[in-house]
Amino acid sequence: QVQLVESGGGLVQPGGSLRLACATSGLSFDYYAIGWFRQAPGKEREGISCIASFDGETSYADSVKGRFTISRDVAKNTVYLQMNSLKPEDTAIYYCAADRGRCLPVHLAPIVGDDIPYDYWGQGTQVTVSS
Repeated sequence: QVQLVESGGGLVQPGGSLRLACATSGLSFDYYAIGWFRQAPGKEREGISCIASFDGETSYADSVKGRFTISRDVAKNTVYLQMNSLKPEDTAIYYCAADRGRCLPVHLAPIVGDDIPYDYWGQGTQVTVSS
């Protein structure tokens, strides 16, 4: 049974940093790409980052490129999202998700309706950026 559990969200001031963690079980990083998407209040979901299976190549949406870094610890079955220079518009619920195969452009795009381009995802963790 595949499970993904996010942690590390919270309240942070603009310009601050947070590190989210996604603890996974029931899957192998050799076969699953792991990504993060978010949903801000009143907005559609947005894919923001992905780390590929096997070689760990990373990719980012323009909205977070240069500020966020995705990484993974294979021994701990955990994927991280380091978020720096946070802005109020980063306020959202952040979800980690798993998709068998490679990272694709669809993983870094707005998500229309319930058409989430992943096989599995967690319950989410709230990130609030406010002074």
